[in-house]
Amino acid sequence: MAKKLIAGVAVLAATALLAGCSSGASGSTGTGKVTGEITVLTNRTDIVDTTFKDYAAQFEKAYPGTKVKFEAIAKYETDVATRMSSGSYGDVLLIPNTVTKAQLPQFFEPLDSVKKLSETYRFVNEAAYDGKAYGVAQTGNAQGIVYNKKVWKAAGITDLPKTPDEFLADLSLIKDKTDAVPYYTNYKDGWPLSQWDGNRAITGDADESNKLIASDAPWATGQYHEIADGLLFDIVKDGLSEADPTTTDWETSKGSLGSGKVASMVLGSWSITQMQDAAVTAGGDKEDIGYLPFPYQVDGKFHSTVAGDYKNGISVKSENKATARAWIDWFAQKSGYAAAQGGLSPLVDGEVPAILADFTTAGVEYLELTPAPAGKETLENDIVSASEIDLTGNIYRAKLVDIARGAARGDKASYFAELNKKWADAVKSVG
Repeated sequence: MAKKLIAGVAVLAATALLAGCSSGASGSTGTGKVTGEITVLTNRTDIVDTTFKDYAAQFEKAYPGTKVKFEAIAKYETDVATRMSSGSYGDVLLIPNTVTKAQLPQFFEPLDSVKKLSETYRFVNEAAYDGKAYGVAQTGNAQGIVYNKKVWKAAGITDLPKTPDEFLADLSLIKDKTDAVPYYTNYKDGWPLSQWDGNRAITGDADESNKLIASDAPWATGQYHEIADGLLFDIVKDGLSEADPTTTDWETSKGSLGSGKVASMVLGSWSITQMQDAAVTAGGDKEDIGYLPFPYQVDGKFHSTVAGDYKNGISVKSENKATARAWIDWFAQKSGYAAAQGGLSPLVDGEVPAILADFTTAGVEYLELTPAPAGKETLENDIVSASEIDLTGNIYRAKLVDIARGAARGDKASYFAELNKKWADAVKSVG
């Protein structure tokens, strides 16, 4: 995951200027003979030598004469950004979060028009520009909080928290009545802090992102970022997170939540199966792991943002685009990856996975955020760059955590006022 979104954008922007109009994108990925070898970049270092090998064998059987080679990359965002700047980044790859929509044509082959590809796949607008689609989601995610049910039960918690204050009260019970760390920020790895930006639909408004790009004060009382970032601040301020966030570790944290040493983390639904596996490895049961809706209701109802996970795209440098496209479609339609990961199917007619049964019981309403209108597709990225507030990164939330734990000057009110001013100035400058 990305450690510095803004830095990554800058690297790619510079590369785009060097690349000029040399992308060679032709939209011809559906033509040509499906044969030969392709290289697929992935962030799944944990299953590249097992599950992904099985996928390759199935694909090669379906398309005789093909071969799929994988490259698993642990520091995916930063390392792939560097490779993209060099022009060597495989045939199929997960489109990095640091790539802006305007940069998509520079690095990726268009798969089809947004209108046409949307007939088959969901989340198409998330990796689209100027009416063309550049990626197909591996899986879809609902957003919420993964938690250890045994720990919450041991603390005497029986009802779902419906407000941030109720969530804080529950975490306090966990701190008082169990040995578990109530909440784990994963501060050191960085990218988990970006997960707090994913819950925008808790307001019940599918236009939340479009309101954001027109707002002068996203951290004003009652606004989404004030609600979410305010909760994160209060968790840390109240001593309900790990004692030393500078020593956190993502891989270790999975085992800690699975075993009950950690009670909860804000993460997409993609994390559920990984935490269940960790629970079993720790000698527990996968049923120990549950999924909470974000503690906020509108008219008595929880809402969850649903969006695509990483999108598979085709490098404009690929010399085997037909086979690359065949792999993307096969992976989305035939591999079963989304279901295996507990994710929403990227297919328009896909089903909600059984792993989200907790949300079904809670009556959670799923909302897919409305895409930006034509001509404003890159406006949020532009504001983010101008304000230097990396909404989908970890830099400004790391400072938030530092202020909350007393490692940096300021308080919640002063920091939110600073963020509001920087955002408002950026909206004015790029508007």
